[in-house]
Parts: sequence; structure tokens; C-alpha cells
Amino acid sequence: MAAGTNIHTYFEGTWHKGNVPIMRAADHGAWLGSTVFDGARFFEGIFPDLLAHCERVNHSATALGINPTVSASDIMQITLEGLKLFPKNTPVYIRPMYWGIDSGLAGILPDQDKTGFCICLEEIPMATPEATTTLTTTQFHRPVLADSVVNAKAGCLYPNNARMLREAKDKGFANALVADALGNVAESASANVFMAKDGELFTPVANGTFLAGITRARHMTLLRGEGITVHETVLGFDDFRGADEVFLSGNMTKITPVTAFDDTHYQHGPISKMARELYWDWAHSGNS
Repeated sequence: MAAGTNIHTYFEGTWHKGNVPIMRAADHGAWLGSTVFDGARFFEGIFPDLLAHCERVNHSATALGINPTVSASDIMQITLEGLKLFPKNTPVYIRPMYWGIDSGLAGILPDQDKTGFCICLEEIPMATPEATTTLTTTQFHRPVLADSVVNAKAGCLYPNNARMLREAKDKGFANALVADALGNVAESASANVFMAKDGELFTPVANGTFLAGITRARHMTLLRGEGITVHETVLGFDDFRGADEVFLSGNMTKITPVTAFDDTHYQHGPISKMARELYWDWAHSGNS
């Protein structure tokens, strides 16, 4: 079952209506997991940082060892054509994808000469400004680059994220605050994380265990522009327990305030509200 509705898929040079088959049983991506993707958003007639997301999917493909075959600018132009298939102002999740097709040495190495590509557009509503989430801890942690391709937005990373989310939901929470291999906070199971304390903003320093997101960087730039001090630093779980407010940052919802981390409760605070307002103003400014 797809995540959204009203799906359009670009595959083999043309747009198709629906969730069309794109992968065969013996394709490298199907049985050995060589898939990468990226996610961007179209909402309210705008597509913030779309080119950056198109560039990142190509970087992810290279990091995973498959050959990106479409330029970022072409991915963007194909996407803009596909968005015309939707009624005006439909909220759309934009997902360009690559995967390995043929296998090389011992069936494990993907063939660099053959790479699958598609773009999937799905109608998925944007979260409302009132939407919030809750966090708990998890026994699972983010891997390191020596063990996994954490420098790519790779499909093979997400079963680990799913374990975190399943554990959190079993405990009665919506998401998990996740540690890196050293026990420091890395991010949530599905998005980057920020915390505010005494009017300043803090986020885990990018240490090679998680993708420092495009939307994360955008929030930091915008808030610094308004005079908010933003720290990228090492943070522990106790730092979050002592925070004044916490919010998640990701492409799907852009910003989601956190109301609880286990027994610690937070306000929907002024910095998270400012971050949302600044992002929307910037996105509608014509500079996105």
C-alpha cells in the first residue's frame, strides 16, 4: 500500500498514472537493497529546495555505489512537468529514486552501466500548524559509516528506523529519540531534532551517523538571520529532558513540535513557532 493517493510515476521516459511496477524480481535493488531516494514537497503552489533534493538523490546513488543517470536539473524539470498532472495547490510528496538492475561480481556489486530511475509523486496532505508528536528512548541506535551507508538516503537504512518506531509505538509514543554509537543523541527515528534552552537553539552536531537534512540547514539559516543563537554540538538525553522546547525537522512536515519525551513535557514554544513562520515566509518569498 502506498503512503499517499492520486499517484503519478515517471518511468522509462514518460509519466504513468498510478503506482506502476518499476522493479523486477531479479533486479539488484529488489534482492540486494541497492535503492536510494529523496523527498521534496510541493504545497501551496511552491516547492522549497527542490533542486537541493534532486542533487542529493544523485549524491546518495554515488555513495551507495550505483550510477546516477539523470542530472539534478533534469530531475527537477521532469518533476515540474509531473506536478502539472495534479489539481492546483494539491499537496504532493516528491520522491526521485534510483536502484541497481544487474549484478556484477558474485552477484553483490551493482552493475554501474545499468541503473533504474523513477520519480513517484503522491498526494499527501501537509501537517497542520497544530500537529505535534511525542518521543521516547529506543534500544536501537544509528549506525556509523564503517558499518552502513549513512551518507546516503538509502532504503536499506530504513528497516532500522522501523524498529525504532515500532518500539516507540509499543511504548505509547509516536517517535523515538535515537542515540549514535557513542550514546549521544543523533536524531529521531524519522527526522532531525532541535531543542531550545534559555532562548538559544541546539541540534546534534553532524558526526557521520545521520543525514544533516536540507530542511534542518534551512531552519538554522533562517533562525540565525533573526538573531537566534544556534549551536551544533554534542547533546545527551539529559539535555533534552532539561530543554524548554523540542521540535523535529524534516521534509515531510517541515517542522513538528514535540510535546513530551517520556515523562518530560514541553510547551509548543516560541522558537518552534518562529521557525515555522520563518520557513513559510521564506518558501513563499520566491527564493526557494
